[in-house]
Amino acid sequence: MPNVARIFTAQWFSLGLCWLLLLRMSPLKAQDGAQVSINPDKVLIINGQKVFPIGFTMPPPPDGKAPNGKNTIEELHDAGATFLRTGVMGRDWDDAAIAQEDKWEAAAARYGMHCLVGLRELAQLGPTDAQHEAMLRKLVNHFKHHPGLGAWKTVDEPEWGKVPVSPILHASNIIRQLDPQHPIEVTQAPRGTVQTMQPYNVTADILAADIYPVGYPPGGHSLLPNKEISMVGDYTKTMMQVGAGKMPVWMILQIAWSGVIKPGKTLRFPTFAEERFMTYQAIINGARGIFYFGGHIPKAMTPEDARLGWNWRFWNRVLRPVIEEIGEHSPLYPALVAPDSKLPVKVEAIQTNPAGKPDIKPTSAPTNNSKLGVEFCVREGGDDIFILACKREGATVQVEFSGLPAWTKQGEVMFESPRTVQAESGKFTDWFGPFEVHVYRFRKAPLANP
Repeated sequence: MPNVARIFTAQWFSLGLCWLLLLRMSPLKAQDGAQVSINPDKVLIINGQKVFPIGFTMPPPPDGKAPNGKNTIEELHDAGATFLRTGVMGRDWDDAAIAQEDKWEAAAARYGMHCLVGLRELAQLGPTDAQHEAMLRKLVNHFKHHPGLGAWKTVDEPEWGKVPVSPILHASNIIRQLDPQHPIEVTQAPRGTVQTMQPYNVTADILAADIYPVGYPPGGHSLLPNKEISMVGDYTKTMMQVGAGKMPVWMILQIAWSGVIKPGKTLRFPTFAEERFMTYQAIINGARGIFYFGGHIPKAMTPEDARLGWNWRFWNRVLRPVIEEIGEHSPLYPALVAPDSKLPVKVEAIQTNPAGKPDIKPTSAPTNNSKLGVEFCVREGGDDIFILACKREGATVQVEFSGLPAWTKQGEVMFESPRTVQAESGKFTDWFGPFEVHVYRFRKAPLANP
């Protein structure tokens, strides 16, 4: 009998180990939902990891294939993207929309990404909107524990649409009550003022703005005088003012938009250089996340892409190379989730003498960056110092950066190999043409010889 008992116990022990292994290998379950917060540097934290949201409105079909044969979401992830803007567009929420969202969330979780879920009509609730409130509660309770959920998106462009704050806040408070683990984002149009947008801050935890400069005539998406692509930086600064330093800012940039596809309009896309400039200019001016709008618009697709359900030609020619520079697999990524450096770096124009040669010293007083047209930010990651810099419209200029530590010597110009810059006494010089971007990395460890 003791032997039988030992055998019986051993069998149950083995069975228990098998169940434990099955649980370890099984897909993430409801209780494994992402824990999302925002740190004091306005960086998104997901399950303890810093994340720079890089996403798409709307993404390709979650069960589709990219031209290279990969799953569509896998292709986005492999380039370095981290987010998908999902939910409904052009329709209301119902059970079929929830089933579609299940597919988005599952695909995002499978590839280590997260979803920003657009709530559309559920994001504003009046006192008699019992049906919408019931659907909102159903939706939030259904997804709040899903590992693919990253954040909720409330009413789109509420200031421009003159949507009252009260019904939006009512819906947001229900979300916060049901799901305190996921923040809420509100996107504003390039309209209004700091003062007219700020009342909506109470409805969300994250601010965003969409701005699409490329079209004919140029700059038609903005009503402000600047019609150049540098309006991206201008609107990023505006949103930083709207948040008053208390909220993260995410910027929504252009693939395609209504201003290039409507009757009478001319289809036009950003070039790689334009998309790269707009992306970096937004980051330099404070953006803590970037989304790209319009890959889903059928009128902007080739016939081949229309069959696949997304603008893969633009992705391969323009957007993927940009994402590879800033994405989570890039050596630059740590800088995008780092706080702004306190190093006293400044930039000045180098003056030339009548012979056309540079003077030994730059201007005696720092040139105002807005007049010089060179914008930059400084980040530190480990022992590395990163300077992200771009030049607005205007003349080509030679500039001097100063204020770096004395140990900085040779700096890598990232993504422009084999180009480097040489620092001496914490200073180095470089050239900037209109809409150029340079990203510098200085490392305490010497650069390896090629």
